[in-house]
Amino acid sequence: MLADTHKSPTLSLLISDALLLTKARLTLSVVFSSLAGYLLAVPSPSMWHILLLSAGGYGLAGASNAFNQIIEKEIDAKMMRTQNRPIPAGRMSVQVAFGIALTLLILGLALLYSLNPKTAMFGAISVFLYTCAYTPLKTVTPLSVFVGAIPGAIPFMLGWVSATGSFGLESGILFMIQFFWQFPHFWAIGWMMHNDYQKAGINMLPTGKPGNATALQIIFYTLWTILISIVPVFGFTGALQLSVVAAVAIGAVGLTLLWSGLRLYRSHSEANAKKLMIVSIVYITAIQWIYVIDKFI
Repeated sequence: MLADTHKSPTLSLLISDALLLTKARLTLSVVFSSLAGYLLAVPSPSMWHILLLSAGGYGLAGASNAFNQIIEKEIDAKMMRTQNRPIPAGRMSVQVAFGIALTLLILGLALLYSLNPKTAMFGAISVFLYTCAYTPLKTVTPLSVFVGAIPGAIPFMLGWVSATGSFGLESGILFMIQFFWQFPHFWAIGWMMHNDYQKAGINMLPTGKPGNATALQIIFYTLWTILISIVPVFGFTGALQLSVVAAVAIGAVGLTLLWSGLRLYRSHSEANAKKLMIVSIVYITAIQWIYVIDKFI
């Protein structure tokens, strides 16, 4: 049950709770993905563009997370992992959280629109799908992961669109890389948190439970992720290029991700699911760095 009273917060506590409300670490990873996409699209970066994209991206991602916590306040109160979030813990009212979310949404859209209208449009689509489709579907069907993978895949390609003002083959490849990556990542989380999710009526696993069938799907989508990640090495992805050395490096990181999936298939432990989740984060971060470094050296 949600707490009925809200203590008067100190400034430091309010800032801390605002960071929790916007899921600051996750939001910063979203910003990093956008910046990687931007750097891949331009011959020389503009610090002003980077500042606008970073601030606008944080605004929209933070708003999405805040709206998500408002919608899921009752669910968050039931799970150990989320009970200490500002709203279910009673430290922040829904009204204050909504004010923060709306402010971030408006500022984020305005900043991205200043780059070009398509960037703001894709940002708005991301917020809408995350809050109005993915979030309510989480308690209805495991297919919510497929829906959530769409807004989750937008940041990497959003950076490219912010630089070029258009959506084409190159930004489509960046979208697909992050789209397919999310399935092993979120299914690892769903596996690891399966019991806690069950308390709140959430089931993110494709077969409804941990087991070989779910692990096989993780392996299948991991293979697709690795394949799409190295597609630019074949030279038919326009301005999005990848050297053979970089493709080999991505393949090596990919094999680590695949091995983690195979270990989960062999041993259905929460520990292996957690390792897979961590390796998946390392994978997406590493390949974005590899792409950017490969372009500029």
